[in-house]
Amino acid sequence: MARFWNFSAGPSMLPYDVLNQISIDVLDWNSTGISVTDINHRSKYFEIIYNQAESDLRALLGLSSDYCILFIQGGGQGANAVVPMNMIGMNGINRADFIISGYWSYKSYLEACKYGDVSIVADNGYTTKIDCNDYGPYTWFPENKSIKTREGSSYLQFCSNETINGVEFVDWGDIANSINKDAVLVVDASSNFLTRVLDIDDTGVVFACAQKNAGISGVTIFIVRKDLIGNALNICPSIFDYMNLFHGHSRYNTPPVFAIYVSGLVFKWLRRNGGVKKMESNNLEKSRMLYDFMDSTSFYINKIHPSVRSRVNIPFHLKNDLLTNIFIEKAENRGLMNIRGHRSVGGLRASIYNAMPIDGVMDLINYMRDFECYYG
Repeated sequence: MARFWNFSAGPSMLPYDVLNQISIDVLDWNSTGISVTDINHRSKYFEIIYNQAESDLRALLGLSSDYCILFIQGGGQGANAVVPMNMIGMNGINRADFIISGYWSYKSYLEACKYGDVSIVADNGYTTKIDCNDYGPYTWFPENKSIKTREGSSYLQFCSNETINGVEFVDWGDIANSINKDAVLVVDASSNFLTRVLDIDDTGVVFACAQKNAGISGVTIFIVRKDLIGNALNICPSIFDYMNLFHGHSRYNTPPVFAIYVSGLVFKWLRRNGGVKKMESNNLEKSRMLYDFMDSTSFYINKIHPSVRSRVNIPFHLKNDLLTNIFIEKAENRGLMNIRGHRSVGGLRASIYNAMPIDGVMDLINYMRDFECYYG
C-alpha cells in the first residue's frame, strides 16, 4: 500500500513502526486478548501503559524530580485556560504577562484576559525591529533585553514555536534571567516539543498538545514544577486543577486512554531512534535542506527572519500567488499532502516533524523544483 507524505501541522504523521504496533494492539494488546481500546483506566493494564509512558518521557527530557508530568484533555486551546486558572493567582493579585510572536501566543493572551490583569510586555506584530526593516509583523522574535515582567506578575507566557507563522525561539534561559524574581516562565511548546533539546529547568510550566510530535489528538502534555501546584482559582474546574491531576496521576476523571497509549509508543520509538538529540540533528538537516532550496530561488518566498526560522513549521509563498491552488493540487497528485498554509496567513506550509523522514523532504524539494521549471 502506497503511503503519502503528510505535511500537516497537526494531526501530523506517526512513525510507521508506531502505526504497525497500533494495528496489532487494537486487536490484542500485549497478548492479553484485550483490545487496547477496551482497557479500563483503573485497570492494571492501563497502569502499565501510563507508568511506562511517563517513565519514557521523563528519560527523553532528562526531567528532574522537581517536575511532574500531567496528561490533560482540552488541547492547546484548553491549555490556554488551564494555565491562568492554576497560576494567575499565585502572587495574590491575578496578574500575568505575555510575549506575542504570532497567532497562537495572541490566542493564549486573549484567553488569559478572562481571568485577571493580563498585559503584553513584548510584541513583534506592531513594531518594526530596528535591524530587520525588511521583515514584517510576526516574522521575528522580540529582543530579550526588552522583555520585562510587571511587578506582581505570576508568570510570563510565550510560544516557543509559532506553528502558523514559522517563528521559533529557544533561548529560554535569557528570558528567565531577566524577568521579575516572583514570576515564572510558561511555555507553549506544542510544535517543537521533543524536536530539539529544550531548557525545561528554566521554566515553571511547559505544555504541548500531542498531535504534532508526541502522538495523536486528544491529550495535552503538561510539565509542571511541583512547587507551583495548589494555586488554582476557585472557578477552576476540578478536572483541570493541577493538584487533582497530580494526586490522581492524571486520572482524576477518565483520561484519554488511547491517546496516552499512542504517546507512549511514540516515546518508545524516540528512545529507540536516538532520543531528542538525534531528532534535533535530523530536524536541523531537514529544515536546512528546504530553506537552502528556497533561498536559492526567487520563485519561493519565506518571510521569516533567518535567526528564528522554525525547524519544523516552514511557511512560504509563491512569487505568483495565483499559482497557489495549482501548486497544492499537483502536490497532492504527487502524494504530498496538507501543504496549504493556515487560513489566517494563506500561502503554503510544510510541517516536517520528527516522523517526517528526509526522503519526504527530498520529494517535496524535487516537486518544488519541477513546478518552478514548468511555471517559472
